[in-house]
Amino acid sequence: MTTTPLPLAPKPILDEPRTRTELLVIRLFLVIPFIALVAVVPLTWGWGLSWVDLALAAVFYTVSTLGVTVGYHRYFTHGAFKAKRGLRVALAIAGGLAAQGPVIGWVADHRRHHAFSDREGDPHSPWLFGTSPAALARGFWHAHMGWLFGRDTTNVDRFAPDLEADDDIRAVDRLFPLWVALSVAAPALLGGLITMSWWGALTAFLWAGLARISFQHHVTWSVNSICHMIGDRPFASRDRSANFWPLAILSMGESWHNSHHADPTCARHGVDRGQVDVSARVIRIFEKLGWAWQVRWARPQRLAALRVDAR
Repeated sequence: MTTTPLPLAPKPILDEPRTRTELLVIRLFLVIPFIALVAVVPLTWGWGLSWVDLALAAVFYTVSTLGVTVGYHRYFTHGAFKAKRGLRVALAIAGGLAAQGPVIGWVADHRRHHAFSDREGDPHSPWLFGTSPAALARGFWHAHMGWLFGRDTTNVDRFAPDLEADDDIRAVDRLFPLWVALSVAAPALLGGLITMSWWGALTAFLWAGLARISFQHHVTWSVNSICHMIGDRPFASRDRSANFWPLAILSMGESWHNSHHADPTCARHGVDRGQVDVSARVIRIFEKLGWAWQVRWARPQRLAALRVDAR
């Protein structure tokens, strides 16, 4: 007589909670750039901000944001395309420059978000506390950045075992502190060399380093908070994700969030006419160069089936 083996129980959603030291480090990563952002604007605006600072900030913002949107999100989390080894490693490093966390943990958190979007288990839903004004205010804070101050950690073995088994990505993940250090030190070095002054190094450090990182954080966090509360919902999804056009350019196309949640593995989020999606354009360039292939572009038939007015 043969017996049918019982199905294995799913692995836990959460891993061991963060230690006090880990919480302190995370809070420093979040608070120090924000303090710099708040301080440099009134102190140096109009006289302490140069075109060199703006140019460096724009370059580092673009590279590191695309590292998150194209790399961390569309490639590593959702597998929207396949990539050559060099591009994979470069995207993981570029994402680390945004100082939003090591690639493996970031991906695990985001896969968990999609698995439980706007339900119990979602790490950063604004709807977890109710729908009253007070509950939504609390929910907005939680979704925007409050969840990052908690002790919960997503179980990588459940949500990102593929990345944990990848030697290249695991090495990049371990070197996350180096990528953050480069992200703040490189602008200062370049600013000093370009202007041939210590003042140029300092202002580049503040504007293109710390302030840029903090601004970048809030753009990304706004996708978690605002884009689950306000905007259009042209596509059917299981949650309250919404398209919020004012953030489209700054987020490199990530704020077409309802479109993304309706079709998560699609490489393009701004799928309708006039919806700017810089990340999708970059993926298209990678595809034409032969660095990316099997790109999952939007299919008209699938989009038609997902539209709310078609149901």
